[in-house]
Amino acid sequence: MIGEAWSMHRRRLLALASLCALLPAPVLAAEEKKKSGGGSYVPMQTLLGTTIRASGGRGVLSVDCGLDVPDAALRTRAEQSTPRLRAAYAQTIQAYAAGLASGALPSADYIAQQLQRQTDAILGRRGARVLLGAIIVN
Repeated sequence: MIGEAWSMHRRRLLALASLCALLPAPVLAAEEKKKSGGGSYVPMQTLLGTTIRASGGRGVLSVDCGLDVPDAALRTRAEQSTPRLRAAYAQTIQAYAAGLASGALPSADYIAQQLQRQTDAILGRRGARVLLGAIIVN
């Protein structure tokens, strides 16, 4: 009884997989997540760092950011360098959060300056601009 149900389920899965293989590429591409921010925008995952809250407990500094890279060749380089950029950004945010005084507000100017410095160093030249979104301490 169980074997029959599994066999029917497996046949349905195989039929569905074969139908998906027949779909044209534009239909499959339409299901990809749309990139926000326009064509020159390179998104980054949220950066997190541990800090101390005003109450004395542990908190989290969360920074949303991305890059605006109008030059297509540099944008390609930035997209390929995303893991290196993210690692450098994360290290910068973690170090900043660890040194943030208890209850102090984070400095968006300082964070932007440090992330921009990391960006220029990793990409090898200027042309990619760091854009900051929300900066939250929880």
